[in-house]
Amino acid sequence: MQTTNHVLMVRPVRFAFNEETAANNAFQQKSESAEAALKIQQQAVGEFDAYVELLRRNGVTVDVLQDTPEPFTPDSIFPNNCFSTHVQLDENTGLAKRKLVIYPMFAQNRRLEREKLMTLLSQMAFDEVVDLTAFEAQNLCLEGTGSLILDREHHMAYACLSPRTSREVMDEWARRMGYDYFLFNSEDEHGTPVYHTNVVMHVGTRFAVVCLASIKDAAQRQQLVNLLEKNGKEVVEISFEQMHLFAGNMLEVHNDHGEKLLVMSQTALRSLTPQQVSLLETDVRIVAPDIPAIETAGGGSARCMIAEIY
Repeated sequence: MQTTNHVLMVRPVRFAFNEETAANNAFQQKSESAEAALKIQQQAVGEFDAYVELLRRNGVTVDVLQDTPEPFTPDSIFPNNCFSTHVQLDENTGLAKRKLVIYPMFAQNRRLEREKLMTLLSQMAFDEVVDLTAFEAQNLCLEGTGSLILDREHHMAYACLSPRTSREVMDEWARRMGYDYFLFNSEDEHGTPVYHTNVVMHVGTRFAVVCLASIKDAAQRQQLVNLLEKNGKEVVEISFEQMHLFAGNMLEVHNDHGEKLLVMSQTALRSLTPQQVSLLETDVRIVAPDIPAIETAGGGSARCMIAEIY
């Protein structure tokens, strides 16, 4: 299935601007003072709790992991970069297998947050673990479903190359997971490479939301559109301005009644045109938490805060 009704989220305890990731995440904004940084942390906790409650009220199962003050992991609120889970049919037995994939991370403090998550994940029953963290010794990364946009139904992955997304790791991931993939280059309007694919695009069961203008190469851009349409996706194009307001950072889930929900932030929702909203709502119901402090300091949005459990 493309979607799940079960997610994991990490409640922050020392959420802050991450100096180690700022070099290639243009979406982050640093607080001007220590007082402002403390206020951001307090706001982030409130935004997180309200987000969890919103998902639960809408019938999504949410597991919450409480972060710890030490070691310092300011980005732990974005667990989707550290791991992904999958259910796939075994070619030999025809039985469903649960897979856990563990990803190589760019920043040292993000590797520490991955270690915290592994304690929880080790308690879950997986038939196979795909551990890609050895690539860190070569300074090669693939940051989970930040790097990877997955069409799980068609076993197709999309990713934009960046310091967080390496071709070599992508190739190994696809080989181990039995996926095809398409790599492309994505830049903002100033020519800065986009750090994660999940701010450029979203793929759901019916729609793909993409900032096509960020793909400067016309052949790459057309190939991406062709692949999406071949796999039954209707492409909804967003602008650079909408991308910067996290309109590409969406995730489709379903609730305990099987209803399809499209999760995005209030910032993202407000950036969409009435026509775009009406089109998306022909297939899903939009659920939109208000998370401005998290978006401003963390440089990530609603999708980044959700790790899907399959």
